[in-house]
Amino acid sequence: MSDDVVSAVFGGPEPSEPPKKSSKEAKKAKKARQEAKAAKQRNEVGQPEPGPAPSPAPTVMPPAQPAPSPAPTVTPPAQPVMPPAPTVTPPAQPSRSPAPTVTPPLRPVSQSADPVTLPPSVVVDDVRAAYGRIEVLHGVNLVVPPGSVFALLGPNGAGKSTLLKVINGRMRPSSGQVLVGDTPVGKSPTEKLVKTGLCAIPEGRGIFPNLTVRENLRIWTYRGGITMKEVEERTFATFPRLKDRRKQMAGTLSGGEQQMLAISRALVTGPKVLLLDELSMGLAPLIVNELYELVGTLAAQGMTILLVEQFVTTALSVATRAAIMVHGRIEQEGTPREMADAALSVYLA
Repeated sequence: MSDDVVSAVFGGPEPSEPPKKSSKEAKKAKKARQEAKAAKQRNEVGQPEPGPAPSPAPTVMPPAQPAPSPAPTVTPPAQPVMPPAPTVTPPAQPSRSPAPTVTPPLRPVSQSADPVTLPPSVVVDDVRAAYGRIEVLHGVNLVVPPGSVFALLGPNGAGKSTLLKVINGRMRPSSGQVLVGDTPVGKSPTEKLVKTGLCAIPEGRGIFPNLTVRENLRIWTYRGGITMKEVEERTFATFPRLKDRRKQMAGTLSGGEQQMLAISRALVTGPKVLLLDELSMGLAPLIVNELYELVGTLAAQGMTILLVEQFVTTALSVATRAAIMVHGRIEQEGTPREMADAALSVYLA
């Protein structure tokens, strides 16, 4: 038997303790045992011994992009400072004298001026009229345009005044028709025609000679719609001479002053159509010119005026249209200049 066995059986002396290894050597030995054990297991299974673990792929860092430089700030070029435009002073206008003050003609309070609506025209359609069995008008045809001054010329006895009587309803025609605007005269009474805007100043003035001027003016107020104060203000504004004669008897006035008083009656009614018969008869030339200036003013305001006159030059000075009547018929019609030439031959004949 060997010494080792004898010692183990019979209790021989204890074997001496092996020397202690360092920690590094112990770790290496432990690692070697683990690898040997692992190799043995692989041999039994038949797996190949693994190679060294692949090293991780290196991380490739992309190259740093250069930071974009900020866009350069473009400063617009400075605009040149424009000098202020020179101030141009307009040349001084020569001073004008103030326009003369024109006294407006008489207008009624209730009537409002309408620049769009024209006054009515006068249409005479194949009118015949007679005094008893004597026919004076023989188929007269005449059209007075709205807002015009129509001069009806002709010698004495031509039928001019008779035609005015037919138009204002004082005389009935034996045939034919008369229209004032859209209103047929027909059998309408004169007072009804006045309310439609028709007014006539007959030959011989048509005033009350035994009453004073102021009393005549008071009668104008009986139509209604206007006071005595308003009648006086309008009459005296148009005819200042009548203010000084307001207490005088109308029959003692001069011919021109009586005609002024008659015209004031017509204007107070505010007519749209005015019929004037022989406005200048028996008057001085200065008074005639003054009255016809008033006619021109009324026409400028749009009033339709039909005037009968023997004096060609005076009537045509304000007329816009004219006609010549001879022996109850309209012989010629045209412009004032045309009728001025034609009237000479008619009157001489």
